Amino acid sequence: MAGERILIVDDDPGTLDLLSTYIESFGYYHETAEDGAKAVTKLQEGNFTILITDMIMPHLDGMQLLKYTRDYYPNLGVIVITGGTTYSYTDVIKAGASDFISKPFNVDELEAKLNRLVRELNLIEKLQQYSTRDALTDLYNRRYFDINILTEVQRADRQGYKVFMLMADVDNLKEYNDKFGHQGGDELLRAVSSIILQSVRENVDWSFRYGGDEFGIIFIQLELTQVVKVGERILGKYQQANFTGTGLSLGVARFLRHADVTWQEDIDNLVARADKALYGAKSFGKNQAFIDEESKQ
Repeated sequence: MAGERILIVDDDPGTLDLLSTYIESFGYYHETAEDGAKAVTKLQEGNFTILITDMIMPHLDGMQLLKYTRDYYPNLGVIVITGGTTYSYTDVIKAGASDFISKPFNVDELEAKLNRLVRELNLIEKLQQYSTRDALTDLYNRRYFDINILTEVQRADRQGYKVFMLMADVDNLKEYNDKFGHQGGDELLRAVSSIILQSVRENVDWSFRYGGDEFGIIFIQLELTQVVKVGERILGKYQQANFTGTGLSLGVARFLRHADVTWQEDIDNLVARADKALYGAKSFGKNQAFIDEESKQ
């Protein structure tokens, strides 16, 4: 329960106070908004997991609020509480609500439906983690990269900041596995993931296992010199770990948008240039960082 953040929206002060009292008694953190427009502002400012909203409200009604949350916060759980016959259960579910309660509402029904929604959201979160996390290192996996990179670069293009990709590959892993076994190799890969996580900004940059002994990092709103410093930090920490006979080769590339091609083609180009830079590092002696030439411009 401690992790849930609930936003309650109703233009009737009495109902808002009553809902607030009930939600607090259930043990959930909550905030309130007096109409749909204020709810939008609250959603933009806070990391809410559940929305409880009335339907008939001024400025922005419940149906408009549902459409907004469906478009911008698709993972948000929504319970609609409304009186009258303006909207049916089918109407609000089709609009994106998770559940529906009629006024005057029963507190036991409210608690039961809220608890059920929390269980469903927690289950969905676990399933998403299983599908987007690498089992060995607990970093994000290639699927997470494929799903999220388009959103990331489009946002960067709109807001005018840079996105860099760093690719890392373990040098001589096969020889290390031959000497210490695959269990030793797995420990090395977990150590690399730990070093990467220690070196990047939490909840800003994101790291993933690209496949095999290859890792990737997406850097947000950094300059090339800053990315290079992070790469040097990773190399230094890896050398201190002293995995005999191995090293890390790093390749760095910046996302470049070309108006005459698709976004996916530019993403493929980013990956190809980072990978080429990575193998440039290997060809120049391994255990070093190499920067894509186009990214220096």
